[in-house]
Amino acid sequence: MDCTTEEIAKHNDASSCWIIIKNNVYDVTEFLSVHPGGPSIILKYAGGDATSAYDPIHPPDTIQKNLSPSQCLGPLITTTSTTDWKDRVPVEQTQDEMRVEREMKHRPPLNRVLNLADIEDIAKRVLPYPVQAFYSAGTDDEFSLRENTRAFDRFFFHARVMRPVSTCDPSTKILGYDSSLPVFVSGAAQAILGHPEGELNITRACGNAGIIQMVCTFASIPRARIAAAILPSQTLFFQLYKITDTAASTKVVREAEELGYKGIFLTVDAVVVGNREKDVRSLWVMEEQEGKTQYYVEGDPEATTNLFGSSAVNRRNVFDPDLSWRETIPWLRSITKLPIVLKGIQCVEDAVLAAEAGVEGILLSNHGGRQLESSLPPLEVLYRIRQQRPDVFDKLEVYIDGGIRRGTDVIKAICIGAKAVGLGRPFLYALSAYGEGGVIKLLEILHREITISMRLLGAASIRDLTPEVVERVDWEPVRRRIGKL
Repeated sequence: MDCTTEEIAKHNDASSCWIIIKNNVYDVTEFLSVHPGGPSIILKYAGGDATSAYDPIHPPDTIQKNLSPSQCLGPLITTTSTTDWKDRVPVEQTQDEMRVEREMKHRPPLNRVLNLADIEDIAKRVLPYPVQAFYSAGTDDEFSLRENTRAFDRFFFHARVMRPVSTCDPSTKILGYDSSLPVFVSGAAQAILGHPEGELNITRACGNAGIIQMVCTFASIPRARIAAAILPSQTLFFQLYKITDTAASTKVVREAEELGYKGIFLTVDAVVVGNREKDVRSLWVMEEQEGKTQYYVEGDPEATTNLFGSSAVNRRNVFDPDLSWRETIPWLRSITKLPIVLKGIQCVEDAVLAAEAGVEGILLSNHGGRQLESSLPPLEVLYRIRQQRPDVFDKLEVYIDGGIRRGTDVIKAICIGAKAVGLGRPFLYALSAYGEGGVIKLLEILHREITISMRLLGAASIRDLTPEVVERVDWEPVRRRIGKL
């Protein structure tokens, strides 16, 4: 294959698109239509070197995993004109890139960030629009996404007074491992889209704060590198997406165990990817910003719509659609000695089945409102378990994630019966806005809010947060503030 710069430069449009990444040449013509970030960013570098755009936001082997061997054309053949050719490649900033550059200069200092809503607002201003859409999108009309947060507004406290709280200890244990707060990081993919150090921002901040991090199967930093970055006393959990290739999933689980991960959170609510329209539309928004809006022309054939948006993980239908109580949990038990938690339980009946199956824990979750529209908010499922089957809490540990944005939200869940709560998006927003410093700030805010609220409730420790401390009230509350600085 002729991989000289002269030959590569001829393949510079959608009909034949070659790019260079780290001195290797790839034919991405067929990949354009399924690229999570849309074809425009690739075409911007068509016939040239895309390394500078690729490197900051992709794990090293991403392109090889998404192309066939025949599309990997080989190493760049260096000629005397190579250096001059690189200097001649024009790369103009998009409107969105200019906006991001401008907003990054206008971030407020961290001492003026007061709550998680502030962090989210800043992150949404500084993130590239497609990334912001990917992180924030819910499924369909985003009703479940909104209700996850609103659910906490239906629960009120019965504060007790005249109780000594000069010493207030919010620490707990999760699967037997110490945590300075009843909080952990829920697994989320592609943190590197928000910051070049990706999940490592979370790892380092959590290590110093004594918080447990759950690492996603599709983390953008290799699992081994994350494991190598932890402190001796630090705990990592692994979030598993079971795929149709059981042998490959087995290999991943065993690798996680060998690397020192302490628990397996099996995702059970994602046999297919939800309908995340905001994510899909983001590519068209970018086209409109650049004056490249497409219009309907009578007689033109209908083009294929990338309905996955930025969610490339199940583009080839790799998720196992046949997870079952009868086969999946015994399979997982047979390949690991680690405790098993089912992530994505959404009703009382399945919580009971999980207890009967003998797993160590369940994470009540609707995937942050990204999967099934009109699924119950996890807090409401937790409340129903407390009302209908309180015995479940004696048989396994129960956690929730989704919609938690305040220390009082954490406390309400703990009172009803959760052992701890997970946060996903807030950590992505924190690292996107300020890197590791943003994650540290987020954890400081949560610690402050949790301990203040515990003292005001008359609770000196997590043991004092009992079901009698909260009450569900069925009136329509005033909608909480969405952070604006």
